Amino acid sequence: MKKARTVYVCSECDYQSAKWMGRCPQCGNWNTFSEETYEQEPPTKAATPAARRHSMLAGTTGDCEPQQLTSDPLPDYFRRSTGIGEFDRVLGGGLVEGSVVLLSGEPGIGKSTLLLQICASLAEDRTVLYVSGEESVSQISMRAKRLGLKSGKLYILTETNVEKILKSMTKLNPDILIVDSIQTMYHNESNTVPGSVTQIRECAGVFIGKAKTENTAVLLVGHVNKEGSIAGPKVLEHMVDTVLYFEGESRQNCRMIRAIKNRFGSTNELGVFEMTEKGLQEVASPSEMLLADRPQGVSGNSAVCVIEGTRPIIAEIQSLATTTVFPSPKRMSTGIDYNRVYLILAVLEKRLGLRFSSSDVYVNVIGGIKIEETASDAGMACAMISSLRDIPLPDDLLCIGEIGLSGEVRAVSRIEQRVREGERLGFKKIVIPSRNLGKTEIRVAPETTLIPVKTVFDLLPLLRKNDGKN
Repeated sequence: MKKARTVYVCSECDYQSAKWMGRCPQCGNWNTFSEETYEQEPPTKAATPAARRHSMLAGTTGDCEPQQLTSDPLPDYFRRSTGIGEFDRVLGGGLVEGSVVLLSGEPGIGKSTLLLQICASLAEDRTVLYVSGEESVSQISMRAKRLGLKSGKLYILTETNVEKILKSMTKLNPDILIVDSIQTMYHNESNTVPGSVTQIRECAGVFIGKAKTENTAVLLVGHVNKEGSIAGPKVLEHMVDTVLYFEGESRQNCRMIRAIKNRFGSTNELGVFEMTEKGLQEVASPSEMLLADRPQGVSGNSAVCVIEGTRPIIAEIQSLATTTVFPSPKRMSTGIDYNRVYLILAVLEKRLGLRFSSSDVYVNVIGGIKIEETASDAGMACAMISSLRDIPLPDDLLCIGEIGLSGEVRAVSRIEQRVREGERLGFKKIVIPSRNLGKTEIRVAPETTLIPVKTVFDLLPLLRKNDGKN
């Protein structure tokens, strides 16, 4: 008779221990161990969950011989459009056959809605199997009717048992498989509850093996934990081909999909959508949407241009500096790195002598977008100075540049593409690093003025004097 064995598995690095530990000795993370129970196999068989996963994935590509790498081009991966241009952009041009895509996001942000729209488009000429472990067939049908979608060759299966799903796949032989969500699936070989580290790893391994052997495109939906990362073992992100994050506030209409990992395209690509009554509608020009309600003639407001993947996006940064009544001033940022805000404040205090130490400073990026590129430093600094002095910046001013600790404004990449995007949206004054202007000849329209800056001192003349204030 098989004996049950209990081990403690780290959800971050898959380290296993016979007893619970507060800190993982392999990855160093705290409180990541969870109890897993499985039946002990004979010594000749794979006993641990990790060994069973490797045995499942072994031979997924069949018997193959080593091949010499030559200059002859290999066949390209076959891509198929999902019918949604912004989603195709994030995937790198379309859905690759035999690939595994992991889509994660906050509850209620629109993951199931987007996947149902993709299913309706792909089912026109392909067989799609939508497996749902969270909703019934009637619920999915009601959503499809509300969105006005036609089913085509779309099949719905409400099941959480992986073995039964594989039997349905054998009968149907679908071209695309969608699993919503991977945390609700369970495998009979594991005695743990659905959503545990072992179950997620086991079920994902089965679907990945199915995708590679039968050339079926698989889309997995993943939940997120309270920290905002994908729930489950970290190894899950390494197993799949593409990892997509659904960003945005559920109370706002703007939604964004960001590619964190993509073996078939560029990373950090961004797709922008708008939530409507008819589902998610793609936004062809995100810059226009982000600047739609921008106030005019208000201090603490600046426009910046950042590169997201392969395209430039102009965003609006707002800053509010107000005198504090507490000994320790407050700092708060939304949509931009908190530590980056502290760094720019320190540079402005040290190099320009501005007294931010006696003011609370709030920084916000409008539209729910998250800015990670340092090319927004110049715009953020201008917004802070504008708010502190209560002097508005020109409404047609666009700021581009990275700020160093010495107060210098450093060059950024793809400056021509940023300038063209600014001209397209009507910005007549564009601040760029002087080093960019010296390296590349930038062609602009006659009504557009390029303002080269070397240090943060060159940003002060940009503020427009208002009623004698200085």
